[in-house]
Amino acid sequence: MGSGSATDQLAFDLDEALLRDTTFVVVDLETTGGRARADDTGGGWDAITEIGAVKVRGGEIIGELATLIDPGRAIPPQIVQLTGITTAMVCDAPRIESVLPAFLEFCRGAVLVAHNAGFDIGFLRAAAERAQLPWPNPPVLCTVKLARRVLTRDEAPSVRLSELARLFRATTTPTHRALDDARATVDVLHGLLERIGNQGVHTLAELRGYLPDVTRAQRRNRKLADALPSSPGVYLFRGPSEEVLYVGTAVDLRRRVRQYFTGADPRARMKEMASLAIRVDHVECAHELEAGVRELRLLAAHAPPYNRRSKAPHKWWWVVLTDEAFPRFSVVRSPRHDRAVGPFRAHADAVDAALLLARFTGVRTCTTRLARSAEHGPQCPERELSPCPAPRGITAGGYAEFAGRAAENIAGVDDSALRTALRHIDDLAAEGRYETAARLRDHAATVIDGLWRGQRLRALTALPELVAARPDGAGGWHLVVVRYGQLAAAGNAPRRVPPMPVVDAISAAAQVILTAERPLGGAPVEEVALIVRWLAAPGVRIVRTSADDESGYCLPVTAAGRWAEWAATARSARAAAQQAQRSDLLGEPSPPREQLLGSTRIDRLGGAGQAPLPRRHPLGVAG
Repeated sequence: MGSGSATDQLAFDLDEALLRDTTFVVVDLETTGGRARADDTGGGWDAITEIGAVKVRGGEIIGELATLIDPGRAIPPQIVQLTGITTAMVCDAPRIESVLPAFLEFCRGAVLVAHNAGFDIGFLRAAAERAQLPWPNPPVLCTVKLARRVLTRDEAPSVRLSELARLFRATTTPTHRALDDARATVDVLHGLLERIGNQGVHTLAELRGYLPDVTRAQRRNRKLADALPSSPGVYLFRGPSEEVLYVGTAVDLRRRVRQYFTGADPRARMKEMASLAIRVDHVECAHELEAGVRELRLLAAHAPPYNRRSKAPHKWWWVVLTDEAFPRFSVVRSPRHDRAVGPFRAHADAVDAALLLARFTGVRTCTTRLARSAEHGPQCPERELSPCPAPRGITAGGYAEFAGRAAENIAGVDDSALRTALRHIDDLAAEGRYETAARLRDHAATVIDGLWRGQRLRALTALPELVAARPDGAGGWHLVVVRYGQLAAAGNAPRRVPPMPVVDAISAAAQVILTAERPLGGAPVEEVALIVRWLAAPGVRIVRTSADDESGYCLPVTAAGRWAEWAATARSARAAAQQAQRSDLLGEPSPPREQLLGSTRIDRLGGAGQAPLPRRHPLGVAG
């Protein structure tokens, strides 16, 4: 997928800025060794002992940062001999976990520069992962690669920092101390940039294209971006046989596609794709939402080999009520009606949701097909640990009450099953059955998420037409026409242009959408979800809707969304428990049980026997 995030936009802005206006942060590290991560044999990693960074712009130093780091271990003698940093010097220094946030803030909005950048950036990225800090993925420039590209072997037989500092007459001599080496690297960087100033390299994007990690085929294909407009849209890379290799979106087509040929994307697959391409087609779009929807449709149509997401839009799992005298829950790929819970990505989540809903709605889990004149019970196998939730000796007429309750819970007009499940979880925790409560908590969170997802999507797909507007940030409006959950038309009303005539025009020319007897009326799940997220963004206004009951775009008050916060808390508790287990393996203290579930007892200790949970029944595929 193309750009859209703040990080991507920042990268685009840096690529287009002139080098003299670009902020560089030149960084150097001292470490206890050369392993940024644990090796395959289970050996530990080396740690950072010192950070030195210099911020420069336009050839002037605008800031410096330097500090020793406590690595949490003794510094090897050979490292002491090389750097002069001893264990005694760092014993009172801060840990990397407290220094790294300040360093990342110091580097915000800048290009990171290092001599042999793979080493330094690798250590910083690994430290951020261990500290559970998000890595901002800034643009990186390596002075080693730049020197090998700019300098000849006769001029610089070696690209070691000490040799390059001598060549460019750096004001600071490298000493294997972080700040000194960073200051020397600044002079080397300026010297290298001066060498390429007369070769048409004026921006970071042009500099990346100048570096040796850009293949000849990539550099040769740069002309493919020249004919593209600087507007939002979708781009398609085509291969030698006119096949679609890759599909993406961009807010600026020319700028985004050009980056594939300048080395801005370091992925080997993308380099290979850019080298194979013979043409780049594009579709201009009114705004970001239209581009996203068209991208999804093109991915489904072409399944490009270099895209890794959204190539299988129909591979979802649903929990449906079967169409028979005694309905039951079934997990299927392609339901034939809209009485369905989901969608779910994982089959296991769908199975867990089906079992929990059956348990708390009274829908049967036995798979024997029963005639309308039959009774449930005589042919239902007795199970001690996982009995069928449906009452025994009940006719089809009496069973219809339970099937109707299940359908109402799916539709969102009843939430009795969820309320009963959550009360049962509280009862289990009060009785000290914490493992059982935690399992049921996780399953309930899965059900709530599945119900809430489906109810939100159905609220949109139920509308014959919805027109919405979103501010474009420049005094105008982005406009969309949505019919039965699918994008039918899109347009813009710039500043000082009355929006309603534009709305009427795009509505008149909007696509006709046909529905089907399937969940969401046959609308693609990812497309409906994308539109729902767009409608939920701040500033969006509903211009008008057309509905059979004139209710508009709304959800039932008893929809699963009222329990969405509970589900989010449950997921956080599960993540905390998993993190506690990992921490325990590393010798770190685990959070006490009462912190996670409220008491110190465990199942079967100090209380009644553990309440039975339904085991996984074989769920049929009829639906």
